[in-house]
Formats: sequence, C-alpha cells, structure tokens
Amino acid sequence: MAGRFLDVSAVALLAFAVIPAAAETPERAQVVGAVETQHDATVKALQDWIALPTIAAEKRNTPAGAEYMRQLALDAGFQQAKIIPTDGVPAVFATLDAGAKTTVGIYFMYDVKQFEPSEWSSPPLEGRLVERPGEGMVMIGRGAVNQKGPQMAFLAAIKAIQASGRKLPVNLVLVAEGEEEVASTHFDQVVAVAEVRDALAKSIGVFIPSAAQSKDGSANITLGAKGAVEFQLVVGGETSDKYPKTDIHSSNHARIENPAWRLVKALDTLVADDGHTPAIDGWFENVRPLTERQKQLIAESAELNPEAQEKALLGVGRWIDDETYITSLERFYSQPTVNIQGLIAGYTGPGGKTVLPGRAEAKLEFRLVPAMTKDEAVTKLKAHLAKRGFDDVQVTVSGGYGPNETEEDSILIEAQKKLFEQTGIAYSIRPRNAGSWPGVIFNGPPLNLPASQFGLSRGGGAHAPNEWFLIESSDPKVNGLDEATMAYVDYLYVIEQEAAKGSD
Repeated sequence: MAGRFLDVSAVALLAFAVIPAAAETPERAQVVGAVETQHDATVKALQDWIALPTIAAEKRNTPAGAEYMRQLALDAGFQQAKIIPTDGVPAVFATLDAGAKTTVGIYFMYDVKQFEPSEWSSPPLEGRLVERPGEGMVMIGRGAVNQKGPQMAFLAAIKAIQASGRKLPVNLVLVAEGEEEVASTHFDQVVAVAEVRDALAKSIGVFIPSAAQSKDGSANITLGAKGAVEFQLVVGGETSDKYPKTDIHSSNHARIENPAWRLVKALDTLVADDGHTPAIDGWFENVRPLTERQKQLIAESAELNPEAQEKALLGVGRWIDDETYITSLERFYSQPTVNIQGLIAGYTGPGGKTVLPGRAEAKLEFRLVPAMTKDEAVTKLKAHLAKRGFDDVQVTVSGGYGPNETEEDSILIEAQKKLFEQTGIAYSIRPRNAGSWPGVIFNGPPLNLPASQFGLSRGGGAHAPNEWFLIESSDPKVNGLDEATMAYVDYLYVIEQEAAKGSD
C-alpha cells in the first residue's frame, strides 16, 4: 500500500487538526494511536465487506450477508450476536455490555443496491482505492458510502476504544437489517421480538452511522426523515383477459387493448398536469406543514449548502417552476412525493419491433412526511385507482414505512451540537432528511425513542455508479476514515456526558 496513503505522522496530525481533543474523551491520544494502528486492517475489512453484496431485490447473498454481519459484530467486541429470522431476509441483533449507566441503540443496514458493472470506472465489488480530484484518496464500491463505509468506521471506533485498554462509555444494542434497500419490508418483525424490543427499550435513543460532512468540512444534523413506500403497478394478461398473455403482433392493436397505454393512463391520474404535484384523492389530508422554526432551520442550512453547489451535485440548472433556492428546499423537506422509478413494457432493444406488449409494469415510490402513514398512503392509492375504474391495474407493495422525527432537545441531538461546538465545526440543522430510513420503527410505538443519524465522514454516489467513500482526505477540514472513526469515539463520550447531566 506504499504511496497510496499518507504516512502515520501525517494521519496523526490530521486526526488532531480535524477533531480537536474533546474534554469528554479521556486519554484521547491513546485511542488515536489505536485507530492509526488498525488503519490498514480497517481498510481491508471494508474492502472485504464490499466484496460480499447482499441485494434483497435479487435475493443475493442471503442469508450469507447476515452471518457476515453477525461475525463483524463479534469481531468488534459485541459479547453476543445472533441472527433474527424474518419472513424475508434475516436481521442481526447484538449487544455490548460495558457496565455503563447509559445504553445507546445502533441501526445498521448490511444490504446494498443493485449495480451494473459496465457503468463503473472500476469493478463495483473490488473496493479500489483511487485519487479523487479535490477530495483525496477514496474507495470505490457498491455500499462504500451507503452505508458500509460509515458503519465500518463505527465498528473501528469501538475496536479502538477497547484496544486502548478501556471500556466503552456506553453500552450498545445493535440491530442490522438486510432489506433497507427494498424499504425495510420485514424490519418491524425484528423489533417485535421480545429480546430485541426489551434491549432497545433500555437505550436513550437509536442512531444510524452516516456520512454527513460537506465538502467544506461543515456538518449536517437532521431531526428526522421522510417515510418511503415502494410498490409496482402492473397491467397485462395476468390482470385481465382484455390483454394478451404474451407479446403479440402490433397489428392486433386495432382490436386488442395495449396494457402499456392503460398503465400510462393510470399513472397520469397520480399527479397533476404539472407532472409533479401528487393528485391522489385525499393525499394532503394529513400532511403537517412546516413550522416557523423548521422554516428557519431550512434557511440557515441553505447558507452552509450553497445553491450552485447543490445544482452542480445534482446536475441540474433549475428547480421546479424556476423557484427560489429556499422555496425549493422547503418543498424538498415538506412535500410528499409520487415518483416513477422505472417503466417496463414490450420491446426495449435497438430499433423497433412490431409487438403489442402482453405486460406493462411501473416501479414507483412514495415519500411521506409527518403525519402520514404507510397504510394511509397505500389505502388512498388503491381507492383512487378503483374510483376511476382501474380495476385491471394490480398494486403490489414491496415494502415501506412512515416518516420519523426527533426533538432538538433529545440527548442524541444535543450531543451532536455539543461535539460540533467543542471542535469548532460549523453545522446546520435540518428539519428532516428528504431521503428515508426506517427510524419510525424506533421513533414510533411501542419504543417511542429518539432516532437520529450521525457521522463526520464524506462520500457520494449512493445508488449510482462509482459510489465512493473518503479514506484519506486532501483537505484537513474534511475527515478521512481515521478522523471519521475518532468522531464516533468522541460522540459516544459526549452522549455519556449528556445522559449523565440529564439524570442529575
């Protein structure tokens, strides 16, 4: 690996420059030393994990991915880790008892999105280390940032604390699922297991490791996330005898209905004529508008995340209706959406082919905001289609959950703010993430726990080709792998301190 990494002394300087010693982290230099010592092993462990993708949609590496996740937990020092069966892909439950007064819940996902190797600059399962202009040395691979990189940094953090000869400042309860990328189809079954539920109930909250550092070194705190529902609409010979069972000659369209046209007509009713505003009957009935405080947070976060940078990242030149940046952000965080992910029908190869398709399918998703629920959204969709006579459109829900939100004064959030203020890291607070994770499983009944995200690491390309995670940063304000690992160390100590204050 010579030449591909900064030398150890440079890494040490960066670790102290990026995350100055926090008062709550005793003998921090020893932990930094442990992080440096295990650096190459951590990089190799991340590469090995990337090499074993669990893809729920393809039933790939199940249950092998769960067993791999279980072993990762044991290797990191969890005293017990077991596989929890579900009606789909199994989950993993692990506990680490440090004899501490405070317990923290940790959520992992060990599955990843699908990938097409021909679209990548290097093999997506190799975890190749390459130089990224303006960033530093990165690892490219499916799952690198979403979420294996941040999760491996967290595991490295608890290893380093133990390797430095001390116990963790908090006890840990880990739940890891293998179906997040198909909208956590069976994750509620995991938390319903009495042993898992009872262990989580002892915690002060649950967080998911994430890569929430911007290119300028600033950090983002989110107070929740939108919910997500994934589903498919299908029209064809399997849903009605009006359509052929297979593709037939296109001349028959004069006397036989085309399921692709029927699907298009059904899809068109789901949004207004503008092409983006949801038009499902009663869709906005339970949508809670942004509060003045939430609007204030959005405006403040815009200052740390410039519009030009956002547009460049997304590859667009304008927002819907040429709205202002602030208006687009308010829409981003507050509007529930009805999105078409993909359309499949008939012949899709080069040139034309004179067929009438026997089947048409649309893959869609809802993004939900407080106080919507998954069941409400699905019920309204089905009622909407039935009212318009689309009884031949089959609705199949593949997974989903509602939105989640956590108060600013929860221990998890207060600890993030304290850490950033101690270390001089600029940060913004967002009312919610426009993306989704199943925090509502913890946030809602019966647990009713704070659920958050935390991570001072950086990466990009989630769900896309050339997904990457920063290993060695070329900018001392931005964290590489070791500095991100130390941020988790510091966060656990600050959580312990905040929890102790609350119990006084």
